[in-house]
Amino acid sequence: MTSTGIGLHAPAPGWAVEAEVVVVGSGVAGLTAALRCEAAGLHTVVVTKARLDDGSTRWAQGGIAAALGEGDTPEQHLDDTLVAGAGLCDEEAVRILVTEGPDAVRRLIATGAQFDESTEGGLELTREGGHHRRRIAHAGGDATGAEISRALVEAVRACGIRTVENALVLDLLTDTEGRTAGVTLHVMGEGQHDGVGAVHAPAVVLATGGMGQVFSATTNPSVSTGDGVALALRAGAEVSDLEFVQFHPTVLFLGTDAEGQQPLVSEAVRGEGAHLVDADGVRFMQGQHELAELAPRDIVAKGIMRRMQERDAEHMYLDARHFGADMWQHRFPTILAACRANGIDPVTEPIPIAPAAHYASGGVRTDAQGRTTVPGLYACGEVACTGVHGANRLASNSLLEGLVYAERIAVDIAADKADGSLRARVPHITPYPEVPEHPLLPPEARFTIQRIMTDGAGVLRSADSLALAADRLQHLHTQARDALHEHGKTSEPGVDTWEATNLLCVARVLVAAAALRDETRGCHWREDHPDRDDTAWRRHVVVRLNPDRSLAVHTTQTTDFPPTGQPTQSPQEQ
Repeated sequence: MTSTGIGLHAPAPGWAVEAEVVVVGSGVAGLTAALRCEAAGLHTVVVTKARLDDGSTRWAQGGIAAALGEGDTPEQHLDDTLVAGAGLCDEEAVRILVTEGPDAVRRLIATGAQFDESTEGGLELTREGGHHRRRIAHAGGDATGAEISRALVEAVRACGIRTVENALVLDLLTDTEGRTAGVTLHVMGEGQHDGVGAVHAPAVVLATGGMGQVFSATTNPSVSTGDGVALALRAGAEVSDLEFVQFHPTVLFLGTDAEGQQPLVSEAVRGEGAHLVDADGVRFMQGQHELAELAPRDIVAKGIMRRMQERDAEHMYLDARHFGADMWQHRFPTILAACRANGIDPVTEPIPIAPAAHYASGGVRTDAQGRTTVPGLYACGEVACTGVHGANRLASNSLLEGLVYAERIAVDIAADKADGSLRARVPHITPYPEVPEHPLLPPEARFTIQRIMTDGAGVLRSADSLALAADRLQHLHTQARDALHEHGKTSEPGVDTWEATNLLCVARVLVAAAALRDETRGCHWREDHPDRDDTAWRRHVVVRLNPDRSLAVHTTQTTDFPPTGQPTQSPQEQ
């Protein structure tokens, strides 16, 4: 079914839909790509794991960054992004982002997104961590993602793009030459078809979002199980920078046993003047960075973790009592409601916070047009690694990246159609084996993986913690493999087992990359290598999946992009 022969164990497709482009995901990146493809005359189908508006975009509180304010310039936005990226950004990719970003935001507004305006009538712009200018546009105070999602969903429905909701994508379909021919998917209950089917299309756009559910505590929704990265790996694509998982510094602390999606306390709260304090009310970020609480996220997260260690505390506090009730109700109504729902009133008391997994700066490796190392497969949004974020994403650049690179993908696919290279391809589908070559994990493995990753590959990492995590992850795989090979038993195909298997795949890659990078850079913090090493590590860790599911790992320079998908150095087998 796929070019590597290591697809998920699943029945062969029982139904099929034909298209020129299939977009997998319905956040800002996916829906923008779909709208631009459809506008270019491309027959487009959108597949999404839940409902159209249930992805990560709707949870974005802060906003979208672009040089739209008086006195601001793309060059200043570029400088802030490069600083946050800690030496690993692809400068040309960032330049594309910041120069094309303002017009992309204006097109988003023309699509129907309504951003908050100042009393003078222009966009009301604010600051967030790492930005030296007010350049963050927001909507509904702290409901920016929800407004963007609303506008794009309405536009998609208005132009009649076909959508398949409640559908978990399984694997990439390819033809006999290894070119993309569509995807297989499983529709869960409420969709248009039952069971496993396929969308046949010569262009596939992955916009599946993140993989935050690989950790016990995350701001990501439950659907963020790394499905797109796992699919791309099985298809033979390269992934890069997966060790750089951004932990949002200020997530509502609900207790050490809390699991799954946690309420985010937006960086915009600090942008408006909230202070990080310890239990004694001391502002511990002062003196650690010129921007104090508004330093880049990796620095703030580290500052919080250090203070927690010093005080033997489970959390720190965000103090915004000086905002007053009116400001809380009008500027941050969503956060106010979330806090009060959990027994905390930020109007009268500091908010307990701790870092939690928030955003994957790495992902499926792409070029400036969103093309991966598999012909016909594109990626944009959080699932992709465009080179924009480097070792640490600058606040509110994610929505902009999804917007800009989705538009570039649509332009590239339309050009392929214009020159005749976008042609329907016959998928090569292998028979459904009674005994699979590779096992599926049991559903309960999901929680084991989350605990392993939180303990060994969370905010604080070391060679010992990563080695233990790698051993424990390998043990999960070995157990499932032995049960299959010795007893012919594997977990039944289904959403829970597919998700658990995807999580194991991305967890193993993340741990391997983090173990190889023996330095501290951006949001990758090695306690045993506390310094940044530009001599040895101003490079990217790139990983491919071998047919036996071992990992081929190599490093590459920032601007290298081998179009053949071949490593630039001899791979290190993991």
